[in-house]
Amino acid sequence: MNDAKTIVLFPEGAFGPTNNCVGIGNVLRERGHRVVFIVEESFTGNLEAQGFEERVMRLGPKPETEEVAGQFWIDFIRDTSPVFRTSTLEQLSGFIAPTWQALIDGAKYVDDRLLEIFDELEPDVVVEDNVVCFPALPASGRPWVRIVSCNPAEIKDPAMAPFSSGYPAADRSLWPAFLEEVDRTHRDMWTDFDAFVRERGAPGLRYGPLGPEFIHESPYLNLYLFPAEADYTRKVPLAPTWHRLDSSVRKTDATWELPEHLRDTTAGGSGRDGALIYLSLGSLGSADVGLMQRLVDVLGRTRHRVIVSKGPLADEIRLHDNMTGEGFLPQPAILPQVDLVITHGGNNTVTECFHNGKPMIVLPLFWDQVDNAQRVDETGFGMRLPAYAFEDAELTGAIDRLSADAALRDRLSAVSSRLRANPGTVTAADLIERVARTGQPAR
Repeated sequence: MNDAKTIVLFPEGAFGPTNNCVGIGNVLRERGHRVVFIVEESFTGNLEAQGFEERVMRLGPKPETEEVAGQFWIDFIRDTSPVFRTSTLEQLSGFIAPTWQALIDGAKYVDDRLLEIFDELEPDVVVEDNVVCFPALPASGRPWVRIVSCNPAEIKDPAMAPFSSGYPAADRSLWPAFLEEVDRTHRDMWTDFDAFVRERGAPGLRYGPLGPEFIHESPYLNLYLFPAEADYTRKVPLAPTWHRLDSSVRKTDATWELPEHLRDTTAGGSGRDGALIYLSLGSLGSADVGLMQRLVDVLGRTRHRVIVSKGPLADEIRLHDNMTGEGFLPQPAILPQVDLVITHGGNNTVTECFHNGKPMIVLPLFWDQVDNAQRVDETGFGMRLPAYAFEDAELTGAIDRLSADAALRDRLSAVSSRLRANPGTVTAADLIERVARTGQPAR
């Protein structure tokens, strides 16, 4: 390719945003572009193993012991997990604000290193999938793209419930008190970060009536990830540089075969029946071993067959005879095979469920998971249950109800057919490529 471009992908140091960028990066690489990932040091080698170049950075001082990929956030979630049992209003001070502060601290720490990387690579475009601003990027003068792989409530609108509230769209009674608490817990932190961003040569951040913005809207291209069938109705239209990716599912060469003891009689297995369920709380949520074990034990008393993504602390989770599982599983290869997904509500998993036409039971823990859970429930594509306070019968009843809902299966099948015919990875690659070639906004 004579017009090959250098495209830098900069996802947050967690598996969801990273996997989203891998799917897009694969399409761009197949078109002959040079694709380089900026990775947090604990992810070193993960993207290289998939054929990408890497540039390594850190978000804080190097620890004395070696880290596994995403270890910072695994530790952070483990230590903070008691807060997830509280209301989303209480989480603002107990989890949301401290998380923003941790992200801000990382952005401050890494800014000089990012400038080094941009000067070395001289990218034609930088694509970031983060929730916090890294001022080196807008200050660099290079074209850049923002991806929102969280729930679209992150892109605030007066007609939408506040981000991370998990409140219903039809009931605004709790919205004002939530926004007041956002202001109380976030205003000083935002003021400090806005000053830092300006000092580093980037434009100032916005603080509007719906709360603070910790990241800029790109003047070139902004992408968000959510299917139209579940998207929100906005009072204020998004700028023309915003484009929706209905789903963005990475291709995988990995295969996965259901063990013989879990195959039903029609597949020549041992005669087990019941729904085939995939259980995943994501790489972060599964670090709460107590919650994972409770779910496993409840499902172990049912007739259903369960595939368990056990997460980074897999050795501490004990499975039952009607189950199989590993620490990490090839989710894109598994989802097409199952009947139902029990999930934490991470945006990538939710959109992958839509892509594959699978109903969901969502047990949210934090951040945009509560918004995804509420949206899935209120649009009728699944059910929301409290992650810690659900009754056993609520979970098993939800499984039975969703598994027997033929109308829902048909509805999800239609959604899946549309999404598969218009892959978001290709749409994203087209738009990113346009910015890389023209240096102009993709409207």
